[in-house]
Amino acid sequence: MVLLDLMGGVALLLWGLHMVHSGILRAFGPDLRLLLSRALRNRFSALAAGLGLTALLQSSTATALITTSFAAEGLVGLIPAMAIMLGANIGTTLIVQVLSFNVAAVAPILFVLGLVAFRSGPRSRIKDLGRVSIGLGLMLLSLHILIDTLAPAEEAPAMRVFMQAITADVTLCIIFGAAVTWIVHSSVASVLLVMSLAYAHFITADAAMALVLGANLGSAVNPVFEGARRDNPASYRLPVGNLLNRIIGVTLIAPFLHPLAAQLQQWQPDLSKLTAQFHMAFNLGTALVFIGLLGSIEKLLVRLFPDRPAEVDPAKPRYLDETALETPSLALADAAREALRMGDLVETMLRNVMTAMMTNDRGLVDQVSRADNVVDRLDEAIKLYITKLTRGSLDDREGKRAMEIISFAINLEHIGDIIDKNLSELATKKIKRRFQFSAEGADELQAFHRQIMEALRVAFGIFMSGDAQQAHQLLDQKAELRNAELGATERHLERLRDGRSETLETTSLHLDVLRDLRRIHSHICSVAYPVLDAAGEVATRRGEAADSVATTVPVPLPPSPARPLPR
Repeated sequence: MVLLDLMGGVALLLWGLHMVHSGILRAFGPDLRLLLSRALRNRFSALAAGLGLTALLQSSTATALITTSFAAEGLVGLIPAMAIMLGANIGTTLIVQVLSFNVAAVAPILFVLGLVAFRSGPRSRIKDLGRVSIGLGLMLLSLHILIDTLAPAEEAPAMRVFMQAITADVTLCIIFGAAVTWIVHSSVASVLLVMSLAYAHFITADAAMALVLGANLGSAVNPVFEGARRDNPASYRLPVGNLLNRIIGVTLIAPFLHPLAAQLQQWQPDLSKLTAQFHMAFNLGTALVFIGLLGSIEKLLVRLFPDRPAEVDPAKPRYLDETALETPSLALADAAREALRMGDLVETMLRNVMTAMMTNDRGLVDQVSRADNVVDRLDEAIKLYITKLTRGSLDDREGKRAMEIISFAINLEHIGDIIDKNLSELATKKIKRRFQFSAEGADELQAFHRQIMEALRVAFGIFMSGDAQQAHQLLDQKAELRNAELGATERHLERLRDGRSETLETTSLHLDVLRDLRRIHSHICSVAYPVLDAAGEVATRRGEAADSVATTVPVPLPPSPARPLPR
């Protein structure tokens, strides 16, 4: 029964830490990354930023994963990144210091405040801060449960024999502490558990200090496996550098634990507070020692983990950071960046296919086909990333944005299909048969194409800004484009009646190109509807959209293999 209560207390502690961590990330995620990006002027400001960030997140592992992703993308230099981690190691000690005092009576107040904020908060950030308050209350309650559970077991002979067997050897204590911390992904939870054991006199002072050393070592192991990327050796530099700092620190302190524990006990007889203070002293000491050695450590790590070869796979996502999934606002921003990169590829395809058609360039047609394969793979990657994100809890605004990004990516993929399966085939047909558009016909197609290109750029701006006025302007262009298409068709028919040889040869090509460009414009315009929906102005545009569909060019057109606009 005691063991079950102990496991329940540890589980409650871990869940409380998770609520604090997730609440802070949801409330201040973008601001925290901005803090990191602005605090890289020198190693000391980076250390302070790491300390502050980890004091909020209560997880040096989370800070390490964020910083490792920055360093792997080249956004953060290795020396500032290692300084951030030295600060992060100190930051984890602050909450331990606070909880080393008897503050369990504050838990009910935190529960009440957290519940009120979570249930009645008018804004998302208020709700997230309510989550943080509840998490802190759960942490305090779990410590109270652990202490109450361990108190009656203090006199049990079997329990004492078991704990003495585990903590008899310093090396075994360090390994055991590292393993527990690696499993629970939190040095804070491990140290708090050690404090509870020390408070109940289950372990000696030197055993408690050895377990703290193991907890510090174990917290540096997780980012090596979870933050680094196997395809990029350079991404191992930061987590391995942080682990190296911990290993050296533990190696220097471990041989002197027995005399050090004896001296510290004379100064601080309370084993629980001694444990918290040793935890802070160890991390402060390693920061002071290594802050001046970061340059030498950087040279060693660069030599051990060289930069990877230049990226050769354009279909591999660049911005879909898995470590950002715990912070929806950051993950959505990453997905939007990847969708814009996908849009840049589609824009290049659209430009190249028209150039290929006008210049009879087979090489550009092949480039368009290869680019469409890249667009298809990016579309799948973005949808998979958003799906992972939506498995967590998103508020209404985040959920709508997630659907906007998916819709935008799908429509870009449809545009790519029209370019590859329709316009590219038309260009290939023209090249094989050596057809030439009339000068007037070529000018009309190029002018129509320029309108589509401009609309695509406007759509990119609407996707990122959510500007309702621009969305209205984009949809207003549908009528203008329809009139331009009718005019181009009428002029083409006039040239047919005049018997122009170039027009007779390319009549089918000319009308098909106009049709496919218009269909591309329909997909482009789809980005405007979510923006107008959010502004409450979509109803008035639906009728206009229906009119646009009803009014089509009165020329028979063959069926297209590309997919229709999703409704």
